[in-house]
Amino acid sequence: MTTADFQMSGSCRCGAAVIEVSAAPVLTAACHCRGCQKMSASAFSLTAMFPAEAFRVVQGNPAVGGAKGQELAHYFCPDCMTWMFTRITGVEAFVNVRPVMFDDTSWFRPFIETWTGARLPFADVAAEHSFAQFPSMEKFGALLEAYAAKV
Repeated sequence: MTTADFQMSGSCRCGAAVIEVSAAPVLTAACHCRGCQKMSASAFSLTAMFPAEAFRVVQGNPAVGGAKGQELAHYFCPDCMTWMFTRITGVEAFVNVRPVMFDDTSWFRPFIETWTGARLPFADVAAEHSFAQFPSMEKFGALLEAYAAKV
């Protein structure tokens, strides 16, 4: 799939909430932080960062759940409680979507992995870039450029 024809839709587990994107992600990641481990009930969470204007909820009303606060909002289907996407305060230009929500997941590969300092010993991820915590904003811009050059 090329970035020119990147249009995808997907849903929560029960199908009550449906999302779609109309542009390619600007970055993909796996996060090993304890918060993501607990919210996903897994070793890490997966993220595809999309431009906010390319993302929309087309059915249902996802509700804020999980870790609530002024810094971020995690959105879940209120029926099946599937964690679908996250909006981060101060980074309104992007929406972090759980890529496993999409009907087609064949395109997804984590480009970076974050919070490897909390990684479970068996949780190896084939990401090109690894960070013990979250990359600094100075590194983040270069990562966006490197990802764009790759896709």
